[in-house]
Amino acid sequence: MSLTIDVDLPADLARLRLPAAVASRLQSLLDRQDDGRPLTIDERAEAEGLSNLADLLTLLRLRVEREGP
Repeated sequence: MSLTIDVDLPADLARLRLPAAVASRLQSLLDRQDDGRPLTIDERAEAEGLSNLADLLTLLRLRVEREGP
């Protein structure tokens, strides 16, 4: 079974980004992981959640850009 939901997105959604401090924290966690320094379980969960949020915002921005004003 599948469900499709249509949502009207506000035009200013294209400006949504992770706040600078949040983006910096995510980058710091990803850099540590890339450098081979292990993350704690909590840090991995934090990085995954922030990454999911960043992905969602990106997808929403792309949808707004694709649909236009």
